[in-house]
Amino acid sequence: MTDAALTVVYDGECPFCSNYVRLMALRRSVGTVALVDAREGGPVVEDLTRRGYDLDNGMVVRHGRTLYYGPDALVLLSTLSEDRGPIGRALSWLLRSPSRARLLYPMMKLGRRATLALLGRRLIAQPASGRHP
Repeated sequence: MTDAALTVVYDGECPFCSNYVRLMALRRSVGTVALVDAREGGPVVEDLTRRGYDLDNGMVVRHGRTLYYGPDALVLLSTLSEDRGPIGRALSWLLRSPSRARLLYPMMKLGRRATLALLGRRLIAQPASGRHP
């Protein structure tokens, strides 16, 4: 994927996704971090799509040789993050638990889709015309 110690593939047009990735202070704890906006495409996104990952339903994190998807990706990021302000600490605590992350993840996905719709933004997999492939 990349040469970074940690690669995070997320939706760059989703305000929640972008802010979450920024809130998690990862560079100091893991070294080099590559942030990949899934909407920009490229070899990393193409590889994940080919492997069957639906980037409209979850972010993907590569740590070492392991890929983490959806709630597992959030758990990993929360575990690796350093405390960064009260909101970052609260999110990290909340999503560090696999059971809490799995419980909250469907609501987070619904919130993302509703927010994208309200902002007039399409899903990653939708062509610019707005019609499904």
